Amino acid sequence: MRSVLCPLIVALSVMACARRAPPSRITDTASGAPRTIAPDRPPPAIQAASDGSPTKAEFRNVDFHVGSGIVLRIHFLRGRMRSKSPGEPVDFDHKDSFVIDIQSAEVGLTMADLDHLMNGYVFAYRGAPLRNLHFATQGAQLVQRGILHKVVDIPFQITASMSVTPTGRIRIHPTAIRIFDVDGEGLMQALGITLQRLLDVRQAKGVGVEGNDLLLNPDSLLPPPAITGRVTEVRIARGQVVQIFGDTAAWVASHVQPLVPLDSAAPNYMRFQGGTLRFGKLFMVQADMEIIDVQPGDAFDFSIDEYNRQLVAGYSRNTPAKGLKVYMPDLDKVAAPSAAHHQ
Repeated sequence: MRSVLCPLIVALSVMACARRAPPSRITDTASGAPRTIAPDRPPPAIQAASDGSPTKAEFRNVDFHVGSGIVLRIHFLRGRMRSKSPGEPVDFDHKDSFVIDIQSAEVGLTMADLDHLMNGYVFAYRGAPLRNLHFATQGAQLVQRGILHKVVDIPFQITASMSVTPTGRIRIHPTAIRIFDVDGEGLMQALGITLQRLLDVRQAKGVGVEGNDLLLNPDSLLPPPAITGRVTEVRIARGQVVQIFGDTAAWVASHVQPLVPLDSAAPNYMRFQGGTLRFGKLFMVQADMEIIDVQPGDAFDFSIDEYNRQLVAGYSRNTPAKGLKVYMPDLDKVAAPSAAHHQ
């Protein structure tokens, strides 16, 4: 134990002496609005027919891929999609160009999703203070392991409870801290050190630090497409970190008129209504479309980056009212593109 404690105390003491004065307020790392890609403007006839309104959206049982290994497990979502450029269509091929405004949703992240999100997006920059992060659950608490770099590399494990702040951020509050496999919380208290003083997260995406608590901002934590919405509850369930946005699905079902499905038998789908959608070379004015899972035995595995491969592997049907039902296989059931497809 002495051989472990000596370098630990030296390392933490060096950090305590070398640190800058801590900020008097929360260190907020929201990195500003993401870069917007300006696609080609729609033809004049499309612009004339468009009313500039957002597109209503309803998702059920969708695994929505937003980045490499980062999947939003959408159990239910009600909201709208709108272009960042007023009057422009929602363009599926430029995910930086539109926003999903969430009215009500239940969205989960598995532990693997969190690993990819934190290592591959939130802290994916040179000199990041945290790396090799891995997550697990322990009852109703979240367990985070990784390396903290500050002068030296320090292995740590934090067990934490989760709650939602009045402003809708997710608070991760440590209930136990292990550093070099010893009681880190007591040692940090003895040296007068907090995570806020140790972690410079100004370049991280959607993360702030207050005392020993991490604060996550759902609006800027994820890769595009951007989302807005107020988180009202967070919990561990089914091995996932589950976030409740706005009103519950049960409340919405009993108080809000649902979007009429184009395929009433489909359990897994993404329903769109109103506004103008653009995908590939096609525009849909006064949108009336439903994207449906052809393999509904599990959640609909859908990628905003790879949707065209799924579209090619699927089929579509028009409705008598000129709506469009698009049937797609799950992403993991679609063959990877061959070299010929890139020529």
